[in-house]
This record gives sequence, C-alpha cells and structure tokens, in this order.
Amino acid sequence: MTAGGSAGLEAERQLARAAALEAEALAARERAENFMAASVSEKRTAEALAPLVAHGYHLLADRQWPGSRTAQVDLVVVGPSGVYIVDSKFWREVTIAAGHIFRGDADVTDEFDGLAELAWKTEAVLAEVGLAPGEVHAVAVFTGKKGVSGAVNTVELVGDADIARHIARRIGRLSPAMVETVLKAVLDFFPHVSAPAPISLTIPEPVLESTPVELDIAELPSADEIQAQLLDAMLAPPIEEWMAFLHPDQAKLVRRSFNGPARIRGAAGTGKTVVGLHRAAYLARSRPGKVLVTTYVRTLPTVLHGLIERMAPEVADRVEFVGVHQLAKRILDERGVTTRVDSRKAGDAFTAAWASAAPTLTAIEPSKAYWQEEVESVIKGRGFTRFEQYADCARVGRRRKLGVDQRRAVWELFRDYETRLRASRIHDFADLVLLAEQELAREPLEGYSAVVVDEAQDLSCAMVRMLWSIGGDGADAFTLIGDGQQTIYPGGYTLAEAGLSVAGRGVILDVNYRNTAEILEAAATVVASDGYTDIEDAAELRFEAARPVARHGRRPIRASYPNTAQHDAALVDRVRAVAASIDTSLGDVGVLCTNNGHVKRAMRLLENAGIPTVELTDYDGRPTDRVKVGTIQRAKGLEFKQVLLPWTDAALLAPRASRDADAASRDEKAERERRVLYVGMTRARDGLWVGSVLC
Repeated sequence: MTAGGSAGLEAERQLARAAALEAEALAARERAENFMAASVSEKRTAEALAPLVAHGYHLLADRQWPGSRTAQVDLVVVGPSGVYIVDSKFWREVTIAAGHIFRGDADVTDEFDGLAELAWKTEAVLAEVGLAPGEVHAVAVFTGKKGVSGAVNTVELVGDADIARHIARRIGRLSPAMVETVLKAVLDFFPHVSAPAPISLTIPEPVLESTPVELDIAELPSADEIQAQLLDAMLAPPIEEWMAFLHPDQAKLVRRSFNGPARIRGAAGTGKTVVGLHRAAYLARSRPGKVLVTTYVRTLPTVLHGLIERMAPEVADRVEFVGVHQLAKRILDERGVTTRVDSRKAGDAFTAAWASAAPTLTAIEPSKAYWQEEVESVIKGRGFTRFEQYADCARVGRRRKLGVDQRRAVWELFRDYETRLRASRIHDFADLVLLAEQELAREPLEGYSAVVVDEAQDLSCAMVRMLWSIGGDGADAFTLIGDGQQTIYPGGYTLAEAGLSVAGRGVILDVNYRNTAEILEAAATVVASDGYTDIEDAAELRFEAARPVARHGRRPIRASYPNTAQHDAALVDRVRAVAASIDTSLGDVGVLCTNNGHVKRAMRLLENAGIPTVELTDYDGRPTDRVKVGTIQRAKGLEFKQVLLPWTDAALLAPRASRDADAASRDEKAERERRVLYVGMTRARDGLWVGSVLC
C-alpha cells in the first residue's frame, strides 16, 4: 500500500459511515414527524371520546395488534354501543368517492384492509362470548376533520369532531353486564403495548427542542354537546337483547361460511329467525350486492325489515325483505309478463272442474278441499307438466295412498282446471312461481349476492328451485332456514326433488331459548305422537322437542267455558291482567287465532273493552303499545311475552295416548291442525292461555 493509502481508506469508510448515519438520521426525523403527528392525532381522538367514559364506555389506548410484535391499535372502545377498533389518521387531504378513499391524489383504499381484517378476527373472538358480529366496528378517525362520512371495506370513516356522536348514536345496545363480559374478552385479545425498544446507536441521544404540530382543525364538540347527543340516543326506543347478544353457538353460526347451499334447522324457540336475520346483516356487511331474505308468510318480511332497521341500520338498505309470491310477481312485472291473479275466479274454475271429477274421486276422499290441495301443492307445487312425473311422485306429506289409475283421475282434474284458468285468462298463486321460474331460467336475476329463506318448510318445491336459481351454488349464497315439525300447509317436498343438496352443510339448533320449560312441555304434548317428513329426508320422523334452557314460569292455563260469553269475558280479563304486570305491556301480548274470522272477532272484543290493538297484517316490527292480533300463520317467526289462543278446538288438546289407535291421529288434516296449535303455543315466552268453548 502506498504512503497515505490506509488513511485514505479510513477517510472513505468514515465518509460512508457518516452518509449512512445522515440517511438514518433523516429517516429518524421523518419517523419522528410521523409519530408526532400520530401522537397529536391519537390524543385528539382520545380527547373527543373522553366524555363517553362517564356513560359506561371504556377507552383502551395503545393496545397491541393481535398477532404482531410491533404493530399497535390506537384505541379500542368498549361500551353500551358495542366495540370500536379505532385507527387515528392525521391526513391533511381526504376524499371519499365511489367506495374508495384518496389521500391527496393517491388511492389508499387498500391501506384499510388490515383494519377490516382485524375487525373480522375480533368478531370471531367475541362470538365466543355471544356478541353479535354487527356490534364490532372498525373506525378510521381523521384528525381535525368534521363532516367526513363513509365506509371502505367495512371500515367506517369519520372525522374526530364527529366520532363521539358516531359512537353515541348506538348507545343502549349492550347492558352493563354485557359490557363487562365483552370487556374481559377484549382485554385478553388486545394486550397492552410493551415499552419501546431502546435506541441502538452508541452516540449520545440529542436533546431536541419541541416543535408543535400545526393543525388546521375543526373544533371538537363541547362536553355539553356530547351530553346532549348521548341523551338523544338514550331516549331512542331500546333494542331487544337478541339484537346485540346471542348464545355463543348462535353468534358463531351467524359468521360460519359454507362452500355451497346450506340449511339451518331447529325446533320452535331455538332462534332460527334471529340467526337468519343476523346472518343476512353479516352477509350484507361482508360482501358486495344485496342480500335477499324471503319467506312464505306474506307479512313477515315487513316485520323483519322493521327489526333490522333497529338492529343493523347501517346495512338495512342492503338487505331486501319480500314474500316469495310478491317476489315472483315483481320479476314478471319487470319483464313485461302479464299476469292476473284472481283467487275467487280461480276457485270458481276449480269448482267447475271438480263437478266433472267428483263421481270418481269422492269414492276415494269426499272432501273437495283435499283434492284442491293435491292439485295446488303436489302437482303445481312441483311444476309437473307430464302425467309420468306425477305418477312417479312420492307425494311427501300426504297420508292417503293413490294408485296409478287414481292419480290419472287427479291428473284429469288438474288438466280441466288449467284449461278453465287459461280460458278465463287468470292465474293462481302457483302460476306466479312457475312463470317466474321460467323467466329466471331464460335470464338470471342479477344484483343479489346471497339469498336467505326463512320458514323453508312451508315453501313448495318450485319455490325453492326459483329462489335457488337466484342465489346459486356459491359460498354462503343460499341458506335455507326452517323446521319440518312446524309445517302447517298441505303437501311437502324434499330437497332432492328440487335437485338441491346441502349434504355436509347442515346445522341443527337444539336448545330452546324462548319458552319456559312449562310452556314447552305443554306444547310438546299436543304433537308428541305425530310424525312429520323433513325436507332433507323423505322418511317419516317423530316429533322431537328442543332442549329447554333452565328457565321456569307459571304453568300454561287451559280453560274451558260453557258458553262463548264466558269465554270472551275471560279473554278480555286475561289481557288486562297480564298487561298490568310490572314487566309486561300491551305490546308484549299476542292474541293468535286459527282463522281470520276469529281475528276480527278478537279485535272487536278488545277494542270494545278499551284495549288498543294492531292486526299482525299491519304490524311492522317496531315497538308498539297495542295488543297484536292475528292468525297463527301470520305469527310464524315471531314471539310474545304473553300469548292467548282463543276459541281453540278442545279435541286438539286431548291426551295423545288415548288417541294413538284412532284414525284421526293418522289423518294429515288433523295433524296439521295440531301443528298449527303447537306453533301458536310456542310463540309464548313467559305466559300462555288457551281458551275453549264446550258447546
């Protein structure tokens, strides 16, 4: 090495080291500025939320990001409004447009994927303690901003001037006991951040002058303004407990993913409709497009829509509720297919056709209604167009055996009926479904990412095919919810007939959360010896009640009266008595009848006694201080603290053991009537009154 060579090399090394240190220093200064901005941003957010602490909220700052050694969560809020995972952002320019968020000109939407995934994981953890997934929120809070509103990839976007109002508007969803349960789970999942790692450089730490961060910020709301916002939220009608808190098994089922069509079944009171409603909201949050919820009961969609507006208002506009016949009619109308449903004229057409078929068919079964059910439910309910299809059909749910020649006579009745309908240019309700199914085969319906079907056991085979064609076979795209034990309409079907399989994708709910043990026992005795056919299996099954929770109450009242006047007076007295209870209002009472004539009669009785009522056909699911009156069929999917079943046929309540050998126990009409009564009895949560007239 020449003279001075080693010194030159050392000089180069020191210059390189100095350059590296300068680069590291520059990076450190940039990080310091970011941390300073983050510090100001987080402090501002905490300051904005501090007034919530006095109202039962817990602010958990600087929590560790689960699964990460270095990342942290700015703030986790746990309180009466649910759980909020808060990420503070100090961005000077923020624009939200078409589901994207821009920082200046840069599209930074993908930066929120991690926060959305964290919320998804948190949902799974808190489902273990029963928290519904809709009660977990990921929120990005923008420092110094007011009026920011939107969402990207399930992350809610809000300015820090509005964050307290954003959270407070949902106050009252969790009780103090629920908050404590959730808080413990959150503390376990989000541990506190450990102390920062020491500086590794061996140079003295510089003492820097503090430079305040200048912000162009909106004023935070005052304590009085936040107090007013909280008061407004607390005065809103309270939600039911099930809207926010479920049994852990139910909460996990809401989020469970299936790789194709799935089915959820369970006896009355196991929470099927509740799970379906939460699942619809969950799917609406987690995937694009709308979620369709449909059922056979025409009035139930209106009630469910009213419930989801209170339970999950943020997705209520993305969940559509419609009855299956209304859906079919809308599809046909939108595609220019003319239909004219006229039940009276359709009935006249069947009566005329029956006049020709009666001499043959009355020898088998004298009831015209039986054969009308055969045509409408068995033949048209499956969409048969050839006799061979009907001849080979298992006729699920029908007790009376029919040979080939007898079926041929029924087929001629069907053909005559169809000819008369077409000649009169009218349709029946089965036609709506069959025509809509044809239209969907020609041109599929777009816009729905998932279909949830409630009370699936009451649908026809053609209805299931039509709805399946909308949902499809994708993951979580088609969910059937129902219970074969609650089938109250004639006929039946199996999923195999519809070409649909849910093998390996079925879940059974087997715990009754609704009824007291006494109510469940009384209802079970009505149908204990009856059989039913489940839609997954054509074999006849025996009734099986769900396991009751450990909740007891008064035994149901079964009262028989010598005349109608005494029965009706007792009905009014019973409504007044239960509504006078401390924990029961008129709106908690349901008077359920077996037919519309009795509904009108009950409403007149109560109104004349000065007791306000609302018919179930007009009930929209929102809280009311009126007694709800309707048919048992209209009450499917609903529950009431107190249920009254007036003018009940006393024969349906007779001990089953004494009738096991009787032909009536094998008669499908009698079994359906008992199942209707069972459905009515299991609508009761705390109290049940069943009234009968002896003469």
